[in-house]
Amino acid sequence: MSDKELLVSPEGLRKLEAELEHLKTVKRRDVAERIKTAREFGDISENSEYEDAKNEQAFTEGRIQSIEKMLRQARVVDSDGEDPNVVHIGSHVLVKDFDENVEEEYEIVGATEAEPLKNRISNESPVGKALMGTVVGQTVEVTAPVGKIHLEVLKVW
Repeated sequence: MSDKELLVSPEGLRKLEAELEHLKTVKRRDVAERIKTAREFGDISENSEYEDAKNEQAFTEGRIQSIEKMLRQARVVDSDGEDPNVVHIGSHVLVKDFDENVEEEYEIVGATEAEPLKNRISNESPVGKALMGTVVGQTVEVTAPVGKIHLEVLKVW
């Protein structure tokens, strides 16, 4: 992860902080208990429970470090002061895809909050980047992995 600023919503910040708290207070303790129990089985060189617990410990510690770095780089973007007619982080946008002749609704979020399967797209994604700063009636061309996409902004809220 680079040292660039990460844009997050207040909700996204709360989720990161809650996950970090859970990992530090609950998950670490659970994993330590699993390691202790696995050691009691005897020879750890051929102990799959011990190996699994150590792997989970490494993953947990890596995730803690990753979240701590994200929190150091986070800048909370609160949409309260933003123009509601302009697409920004936190906006919901209804667009028409001219190439597929369908309408899609997206929520523009920071990269750490993106969930493409739930139409929560990052402001850094090709579509998110193209929509940032647009207004109703504006058309954009997006160069995406599937090719060029032509979108018209129908509604912003």
